[in-house]
Amino acid sequence: MANGIVDKVKEQATSIWGKVHGSQVAESILRPGSPFKKGYSDTPRNRSYVIMNNVLYHLHPVKVKRHGVRLSYTLCLGGISFFLFILLTITGIFLMFYYAPTAEAAYVDVEALSTSVAFGSLVRNMHRWGAHLMVLSVFLHMSRVFYHGAYKPPREFNWVVGVILLLLTLLLSFTGYLLPWDQLALWAVTVGTNMAGFVPVFGDQVKFALLGSVEVTGDTILRWYVLHVLAFPFIIVIFMAVHFWRVRKDGGISGPL
Repeated sequence: MANGIVDKVKEQATSIWGKVHGSQVAESILRPGSPFKKGYSDTPRNRSYVIMNNVLYHLHPVKVKRHGVRLSYTLCLGGISFFLFILLTITGIFLMFYYAPTAEAAYVDVEALSTSVAFGSLVRNMHRWGAHLMVLSVFLHMSRVFYHGAYKPPREFNWVVGVILLLLTLLLSFTGYLLPWDQLALWAVTVGTNMAGFVPVFGDQVKFALLGSVEVTGDTILRWYVLHVLAFPFIIVIFMAVHFWRVRKDGGISGPL
């Protein structure tokens, strides 16, 4: 009797799946060549469609150079940099729940993360060391690209995008330096903004825009917090999308002939 019930349930599930699978809704969602599309056949053409129509697979070309898939060639530095950015985003969102960007609460909140919040110290250290590793991995990735000549035509534009991403990574790391609101952060930001004050013609305006005053105050921490959690991440995501797109359109991972 139990087997009969199971068979009946399977039959009903198969009938429902067949109706859903062949419906107009499924046809509108599934792109040509999708293995889940009704009537799919395993042919070279459909295999190419799977790559070209898939959001994640589209990051890679249908064909790649043999040397380009060797770990010893790329060292996966670009992928590591992207992974660290995702890690920093996740841990940063966690830290935002327990942090207020004010002169009165910032230092107290950071101390509470280490003593009163479950896994707070772990997440904060993951965020801190992840930031250091991202700066290192992006720098090494740029060095690898330069060493292999991957900046040469037709990839000049993507090299410029990569340089901008390196600068944004450094700015993202530096703006986060002030947020603990301790003596080390205060004096580091003081030195950094004083250096910015020597920019020709607009030095004083740049310094005032960064500080919100003539010195480091509570207004400064709010400005740097907004830059760190909103402005720079938003800009980085845009440039990363352009970077990945150009890697794909410029022939994938480049290398010697």
